[in-house]
Amino acid sequence: LSVDFGMINSDNIEQLKKINQACFPVAYGDSFYRDMAKKSDENLCKFAYYSGLAIGAICTRVEPISDDPNGRSRLYVMTLGVLAAYRNHGIGSKMVESIMEYYESEKDGKLSTVDEIMVHTQTSNVDAMKFYMDRFGFEKGELVENYYKRIDPPHCYILRKKLR
Repeated sequence: LSVDFGMINSDNIEQLKKINQACFPVAYGDSFYRDMAKKSDENLCKFAYYSGLAIGAICTRVEPISDDPNGRSRLYVMTLGVLAAYRNHGIGSKMVESIMEYYESEKDGKLSTVDEIMVHTQTSNVDAMKFYMDRFGFEKGELVENYYKRIDPPHCYILRKKLR
């Protein structure tokens, strides 16, 4: 499917909420959506549109790597979701690819401190792990117990990919 990307802002934040409610077993709080509406960088947080309809979204941020003595940072995929009827058409891949392309274009500029990309994935979400590992070369890292509050299993794996 051919998709276009569009920015997330206060005018369309409800669409993000609907996509996330349809795609994820966890509910994101109002503060998440306020932050996305206010601070989202259209290169890192965006909708995927098909025939003018928002059918997916990716929300990524730059965050510090807490134990890095040199103040390095990472891209963190907060959410990546595609409505069920549009899955398995490469839309999720296109969204991740767009983030990777942005990184490549800014790795010596705005993203010069970014060394890796990371995502938390529920231990039972084999499809998501295969997606990130097989398509994008992420590696399965440590298990984080009780990461999720109201879903079972509550544990996740950290998946990461070194970018430099």
